[in-house]
Amino acid sequence: MVKEKEDKKKKRRFIIWFWILFTLPVFSVLLFVLGVRMFADLPDTEALQNPKTNLATEVLSSDMKVLGKYFAENRTNVKFKDISPNVVNALIATEDARFYSHSGVDIRALGRAVFGAMHHSESSGGGSTITQQLAKMLFPREDLHGFKLVIRKLKEWIIAVKLEREYTKQEIIAMYLNKFDFVNNAVGIKSAAEIYFGTTPDSLRIEQAAVLVGMAKNPAMFNPNRFKLKSEGRRNTVLQQMNKYGFLSNKQLDSLQKIPLALNYHSADHNEGLAPYFREYIRDVFMKKWCEENLKPDGTKYDVYRDGLKIYTTIDSRYQRHAEEAVAEHLTELQASFDKDCKQKRNAPFAFNVSKAEIKDILHQGMKRSERYRILKKAGMSDDEIEKNFNTKIAMTVFSWKRTIDTVMSPFDSIKYYKGFLQTGFMSIEPQTGYIKAWVGGNNHKFFQYDHVQIGHSRQVGSTFKPFIYALAIQEGYSPCYKLPNVRTCIDMPEGQPQWCPDNSAGDEKWEGRSITLRFALANSLNYISAYLIKQFSPQAVITLARKMGIVSPIENVPSICLGTPEISVFEMVGANATFANKGTWIQPTFITRIEDKNGKVLEEFNPKTEEVMSEEKAYVMLQLMKGVVELGTGARLRSMYKLTNPIAGKTGTTQNNSDGWFMGITPELVSGCWVGAEDRSVHFNSTDKGQGAAMALPIFAHYMQRIYADKTIKISKGDFDKPAKKIEVEMNCGKYDKETESGEEKFNVEE
Repeated sequence: MVKEKEDKKKKRRFIIWFWILFTLPVFSVLLFVLGVRMFADLPDTEALQNPKTNLATEVLSSDMKVLGKYFAENRTNVKFKDISPNVVNALIATEDARFYSHSGVDIRALGRAVFGAMHHSESSGGGSTITQQLAKMLFPREDLHGFKLVIRKLKEWIIAVKLEREYTKQEIIAMYLNKFDFVNNAVGIKSAAEIYFGTTPDSLRIEQAAVLVGMAKNPAMFNPNRFKLKSEGRRNTVLQQMNKYGFLSNKQLDSLQKIPLALNYHSADHNEGLAPYFREYIRDVFMKKWCEENLKPDGTKYDVYRDGLKIYTTIDSRYQRHAEEAVAEHLTELQASFDKDCKQKRNAPFAFNVSKAEIKDILHQGMKRSERYRILKKAGMSDDEIEKNFNTKIAMTVFSWKRTIDTVMSPFDSIKYYKGFLQTGFMSIEPQTGYIKAWVGGNNHKFFQYDHVQIGHSRQVGSTFKPFIYALAIQEGYSPCYKLPNVRTCIDMPEGQPQWCPDNSAGDEKWEGRSITLRFALANSLNYISAYLIKQFSPQAVITLARKMGIVSPIENVPSICLGTPEISVFEMVGANATFANKGTWIQPTFITRIEDKNGKVLEEFNPKTEEVMSEEKAYVMLQLMKGVVELGTGARLRSMYKLTNPIAGKTGTTQNNSDGWFMGITPELVSGCWVGAEDRSVHFNSTDKGQGAAMALPIFAHYMQRIYADKTIKISKGDFDKPAKKIEVEMNCGKYDKETESGEEKFNVEE
C-alpha cells in the first residue's frame, strides 16, 4: 500500500517535471519574443554614446561675445566644469538627493513615491532619478496609459542604468542641464542663464540657480517671466531643500528667501541684440551658400540650425555697440528735423514734384513687397480683396525713434508712414587686415529688415566717387598742389548726343574762373575740376582703377560718373577707401575668420584676398588730399562741431535732390563709411543745407569716433598716417602762393 502510494507520487512528479521541461522552452521562446517586441526600441550603445540633440549655431565676435544664434532649439552645450556648483547642489537637493549613491534607479525613492501615491501624499516626492529624467528627455515617450506606461517606465529604468554605465555622474548632470527646456527659447542651462539673468552658467548665484532648478517640476507653471509669485515660491522650496541636505546654512536660507525675484530677461529674438543685420546677412546669404558647398564626413549638408557650428567673426562688440549708438543718436535728431521739414509738403513725406499717381504707384509697390501681401496672395485672395484689406484699419505697433507706438491705421497708411523714415547703412573696417569691426544695416531690424550695407544694396554715391578720379591723376604724376582753371569743361559725346557740360554746385560760384589746386578742388568737391580730370583720363580708366579697389557694382562708361552717378554699396565703398590707408593695397573686406563644428574642429578658415593698386607713396599723397576735406572743406564740421582734432581723411557725398547723403572717414587704423537716405529717392529734404552728406551722414561717423576714442578698453591711435619709407617724390608743399591764392583761395601747408 505504502509502496503503491510512493509509486503514484513518483509518477505524478515525473509528469510534472515532464511538462515543466516540455513547456519551459516554449514559454522561454514566447517570453523572448514578447520581450523583443516590448523592448526592441531600446537605444543601443552607439545611440547612448552619441544621443541626437539639436544644437544652436553661435555667431561670435572677435572679442568672444556671442552676437547671436541660429537654432531649431536654442541650445548650446556646456561642460560640467562650466556650471556653477550652486546649480548642481540645487538640482541634487531637489530632484535626487541620493544621486551619487544609486546606479540609475533609486529603489528607496521609488518605494516612497508609490507609498505616497497610495496614501495621496504630496510630500513623499517623485520616484524618478535625475538619470531617469535624462533618459526620458533623450529618448522621449509618447503619451501612454495603463500597461503600456508601465512597460515604458521599465524601458526608462533600463536606459537609466545603461546611461550610468556609459557616463560619469558629472557628465550625466551636465547632459541633464544641457537638455532641459527652460521655455522662452531657453533650452539648456547656458541659454537659460543668458535669457533669464543675462549671465553665464558658471556665474549663477544661489538664488538664481534655485529659480532655474525650480522649473524642473513644471517649467510652464514656474516660468519666472510670466508667473513671478509662483516662481519665487518654488525658488524658496528649492532653497529649503538645499538647507535640508546641508548645502545651505539656516542663516543663508533666511537671507536668500527674502531676496525678491530679480530677472534680467533677454528674449531669444533674432531681431534683438548686437549686429542683427550682420547676423541675418551671415545666415541668409553667407551660410546658406557655405552649407550647400560643404559636406559633413557622412556626406550630408551642415544644418546651421541644428549642428552647433561656431562662426567666428571679425565684428568687435565694442565697436558695434558704439556704431549702433551713434546711428541712433544722430538719426533721432535728423528724423525730427525731417518730420518738421515734411510739414511744408502737401503730399508728405514725398517731395513737392511727386504726383499723386506716382505716390499711388510707390505705395502699391510697397504693398506687393510686403509679407502681408504674400500671405494674403497665398491664401487665394484676389488683388481687389487684398487692396480692400490694405485699406482697412487695424491695431498695430509701429516704430519711432523714441519708442514703439500702439495705434490704429490701415496697412496702406503704415506703408506711407514708414516711407517717411530716413534709413542708414554704416560699416567700419580695419584697413591693415580687412576685418570689418562694425556693421549697422538699418534703423531697427524688427521694423526695417532690408540691409543697407551689403553689396545687394546700392545707391548713388555722389562726390564720394571723386577720390577714384583724383587717385588716377596722382598715379599719373599730378601733385596735390597742381593748379587747374576752375571753368566749365565740356566733353564730346557719341554722335547724335549733345556735349556734356556739368555745372558746379550752387554756392561754388565764388571760386569760378580761378586757378585751383587739386587739394582745394577735392576739399570743396568742385565739379568743374572733376570733369576736367575725367576728360583727361577717360571714364574707362577710372572704372578700371575702381575695379582694382574692389568695386564690383555696375559702372556705366560715361563721363558723368565723375560726379558720382554710379550706384555702389557701403560695403564696396568702405573697402575701396581702405586701400588708401593700407598703403595702396586693396584688401578684401572680411567678416568671418573661421567656422568650427560642435566639437571645436576647424572646418574652414578665411583669409582675405589682396591686390596692390598703387604705390605706398601715391596712397599717402591721396590721404593728404583727402585730409583737406576735413581741414578746410566739406567735412570741416568734424573739427568745428565735433572737436575731432586728430588726423582724419575723408569725403562727403550728396546726390541730386538730396536723396542720398554719404561720408567716408579714414584714420590710420579705422576706415568707416556711412549712407543716409529714405527708401524711395522721392523722399528727401527740401534744402541742401539739411540734405547734404555733411549733415546727414558725417555726424554718424563723428559720434562713432568720439565713442571709440573715449572707450578706455579700445587701444586705438590718434596719430597721423605713416609716411612712406622712401622719399616722397611728389611735391606737396603748397605754402607758397601768389597774391590771388593769399587773397582767399586757400592757405595749406601740408608738408614743410
